[in-house]
Amino acid sequence: MKTEPILEIDGRRLYYTFVAGARNILAHQAYLNKINVFPVNDGDTGSNMATTIQSVVESIQPHKSYKVTAELIAETAMNNARGNSGIIFAQFLYGMSKETANLHKISISEFAESIKKSIPYMYEAVANPVEGTMLTVIREWSDFIYNHREIFTDFGQMLFHSQEVVAKSLSNTKNQLLVLSKANVVDSGANAFVLFIDGIIDLIKTRSIRALIHTKPEALIMPTDNDTTPEEVTNRYCTEGILKNLTVDQKTLIKILQQHGDSIVIGGNEKTKHIHIHTNHPADLFQELKDVSLITYNKADDMLRQSEAIYKRKYSIALVTDSTCDLPQEILDQYQINLLPININFGESHYLDKITIQPGQFYNLLDKESNFPKTSQINEKAFVNLYTQLSASYDSVIAIHLTEKFSGTCFNSQKAAKIVSAEFKKPITVINSKNLSGALGLIVLRTAQAIEAGYSHDEIVDMTEKWVHVTKIYVSVKTLKYMVRGGRVSPIKGFMAKMMNVNPIVSMDQHGASYVFGKTYSQQSNMEKVMAHLHTTFKGGDIWNYIVLHAQNEEAAKWYAIKMKEFTGKEAVAIVNISPVIGANAGIGAASVALMIK
Repeated sequence: MKTEPILEIDGRRLYYTFVAGARNILAHQAYLNKINVFPVNDGDTGSNMATTIQSVVESIQPHKSYKVTAELIAETAMNNARGNSGIIFAQFLYGMSKETANLHKISISEFAESIKKSIPYMYEAVANPVEGTMLTVIREWSDFIYNHREIFTDFGQMLFHSQEVVAKSLSNTKNQLLVLSKANVVDSGANAFVLFIDGIIDLIKTRSIRALIHTKPEALIMPTDNDTTPEEVTNRYCTEGILKNLTVDQKTLIKILQQHGDSIVIGGNEKTKHIHIHTNHPADLFQELKDVSLITYNKADDMLRQSEAIYKRKYSIALVTDSTCDLPQEILDQYQINLLPININFGESHYLDKITIQPGQFYNLLDKESNFPKTSQINEKAFVNLYTQLSASYDSVIAIHLTEKFSGTCFNSQKAAKIVSAEFKKPITVINSKNLSGALGLIVLRTAQAIEAGYSHDEIVDMTEKWVHVTKIYVSVKTLKYMVRGGRVSPIKGFMAKMMNVNPIVSMDQHGASYVFGKTYSQQSNMEKVMAHLHTTFKGGDIWNYIVLHAQNEEAAKWYAIKMKEFTGKEAVAIVNISPVIGANAGIGAASVALMIK
């Protein structure tokens, strides 16, 4: 049966056309991840594109007006764009919406004009545009449609003929980029756009919007094998941020970003910018950006850990923790420990604990900012994403988190583990450490060493549960000022404690709740009280290991380190600045020792 020609597109048709293209990308995201080698082969282009387009499908409702729907699609895609390709595609959609007149319906000629004019939006968003990528395929597709806008009278006919153009352009990407030629693959981002066009054509052929709405995309397992060759990750973190109220222009923003890394893309409009960059030091980048903008969102994916999972995993069991785990980066890297950050907000400014803000930077802001920082738990979606990636490469996963008495992070991790474990048929065990900071760090470290020693998943879980109950932490608080600001202590009690010069020692009970272990009239007396307790309760040889922690108080940390070495006969695992999530309430000047019994 001959189908009716599509002479114009309104808002509803645009929406369902987008959904059709999006569904085809979603159905092939595992393949797109598999062929992802440029700009780095971190295997996430499919996932990033899926996140970008799925946000549109789930968030907006079609409007009768083409212009209104185009703007809704563009805005939602830009706000939720992920990865290099996701932001470039979102910027193309933004350009298309901006270059469309305020019309309820548009013709082929008007459509061709809008996509032709949208191309500069993409290229201007990329600091160093590279041909042989999504940029090239979208541009050549746009050129074809624009050059034939007076010939075609039917959108379906136009798209059918353009399919051959994008297929040829995609095939040619491996001739344009050496890294693609060596891997014998086409560009993953470009392939995503071709899949998008293919999905639209399938809808035009079937004309079944009802089937499109009611058919869910098939859930695909991420591939565990990869034929591409691993490359050295030169800039570790795939970093993104949404910036508002910028006080610098685009050229200056690009210069700032270029000082911190590569793969720079800047999407967005006059009011809001969505940046993408690969950098080794995301915290330094955002420290500079906070002076010229309001940072309302940021993320930083660890491409080194992602690459290791695919190509260079050391063990069959993956280990996960959260950023309240106070271990040095060298130890996390040595054992390939995956760390997810807690969210930190200073007013409207958003940061990721230990990733986009380091402890030293946090404490510098703590007294300067009028807004006391608030923290929020890691959400279930973040855990689902991580466990999905890890389950594609590892036989099992063990996650250890801060006490569930302090945060819903452990609960969200458990929910995500149940979902992903059922999908992959692989064990994912989540353990409540009933602790935090250096104590959590010691539990994670000993678990990592058990994984390295070759114990089974179940054996390690049993041992870790026992280690939870023999790990202690003692935090000497120098001032209650920060607990008062954070609402943990009432202003009256804080004032009375200050007048009496009372300094509490905070510890954790067997259920993972904090309690006042003791109090004296100076921090030095506090630390001496802790050491006296340890000498009375344990023998030096009973201590498996210990960590010394502080909040910008190196002098107190050195004192603890000396006394603990005298007591145990061994050096500390580490002396570290305590996690901002704990330090926000313990306050600047706090000092702590965490230890585990053999």
